[in-house]
Amino acid sequence: MSSAPLSGGLRVERSSPFILLQDAGRFGVRHLGVTQSGALDWISMYWANWLLGNPLGAAVVEITLGNLDLVCEQDGCLALAGADLGASLDGQPLVPWRSFEVRQGQRLRFAQPRHGARAYLAAPGGFDAPQVLGSCASVAREQLGGLQGNGGPVASGDRLHWCAAAPRQRTMDERLIPRFTPSPRLELVLGAQLGDFSGQSLFDVFNSAWKIDTRADRMGMRLLGPVLHCRRSTMVSEGIPLGAVQVPADGQPIVLLNDRQTIGGYPRLGALTPQAVARLAQCLPGEELRLAPVLQETAQDAHLRLLSQWRQD
Repeated sequence: MSSAPLSGGLRVERSSPFILLQDAGRFGVRHLGVTQSGALDWISMYWANWLLGNPLGAAVVEITLGNLDLVCEQDGCLALAGADLGASLDGQPLVPWRSFEVRQGQRLRFAQPRHGARAYLAAPGGFDAPQVLGSCASVAREQLGGLQGNGGPVASGDRLHWCAAAPRQRTMDERLIPRFTPSPRLELVLGAQLGDFSGQSLFDVFNSAWKIDTRADRMGMRLLGPVLHCRRSTMVSEGIPLGAVQVPADGQPIVLLNDRQTIGGYPRLGALTPQAVARLAQCLPGEELRLAPVLQETAQDAHLRLLSQWRQD
């Protein structure tokens, strides 16, 4: 836990297994077989922290699909970004992409998804939790991170404390608010095994609508659509980057996310850009999306432009 005196707090009255404490993720440990973890929609996490003047990767609560009730145990200021999960404060609607004041005894509630799948709740200085291998990001499979350091979700009865008394509040330019419009177009950086897929399969990848399967979690999302055929029958396992699009034997792609395995042996079409991964994190099962090829250099330039939005003025 933090050695500094803690300020503020929230008591958890209702929660679900999908409510997790996350930060920017765990890096430099993949050689140990430890995955990255961290906020799936890192863009929304950055904005939530930016609104309070926090470090962009400070610990937040990742709220997936709602079903969370919190009671404020002290006056303070919080920020909300990401999906509209029907949030309310003492029954009054709360709109994401802004900071808001809370008073002791007030009830903060998240109902169900209206637009998007994941909301991010930030607090001054970030929420306090033990650092495990340099991060408090929760990974249930590896029993790492979270409030107790064992990867568990935020549970009823838990108390969330924040690490600073006074935030540096900011207002977000509405022109920069991400829009979770239907049928998003996600950019894919082409990979080394692309040439092993048939010509028809490559046409289908970029000219078909893909539907997100119900088999979707923080490890990966399976896409349903045309069956893709790869001439490569075997390959040596290799490292798996964030957003890698693997194609197993059934020909249905799987986009690997933050809690993915560290190595894999299926051929890959390539990898989604970090911005595309964040957008995918806001898609619900049954939603459709399209894939679009992009050059690595173009994707890098776009990523640098995106990062420039969060200059700490």
